[in-house]
Amino acid sequence: MPMRFWSRFFAKDPAEPVGPQFGALPYRIVDGQLAVLLITSRGRGKWIFPKGCQMDGKTPWECAELEAYEEAGVVGEIETTPIGSYFLPVTEERPQPIEVLMYPLLVTDQREDWKEMGQRYRHWAVLPEAKRLITHDGLADVAVALAQRETSRSVSRRAPLQA
Repeated sequence: MPMRFWSRFFAKDPAEPVGPQFGALPYRIVDGQLAVLLITSRGRGKWIFPKGCQMDGKTPWECAELEAYEEAGVVGEIETTPIGSYFLPVTEERPQPIEVLMYPLLVTDQREDWKEMGQRYRHWAVLPEAKRLITHDGLADVAVALAQRETSRSVSRRAPLQA
């Protein structure tokens, strides 16, 4: 009996589900610059983008969109094609690397109250600042890919038509 009592204080966290996860890359274009919304992770307080596991009955991008709403309190236009991916490293709770597919989310509304607001901070950052704040390998690269795509779109919209 005493062993069961103490085991709940020293029990390991349950292992994370194996398989891909899906994340949202919330962004806006402000004064011609890409701004991304970062949130802190619950465990170590690192700056990340919202992400989570596959949910029954939802597409990967719908999962990403729901995570953005719950973790960051934002809604918008989610894309159905990922802009890129990164890998979560091996930890005690994660016996193998897990790929996270990232879906761009053009934010149209930001809530003042949201499900995980007491567990996370959120912060809008332009790309140079986001690259400094993000410490996960490969995660900043996804934001860079989105910035490059948006820059090329903006240039092509301004380019004169060739006759």
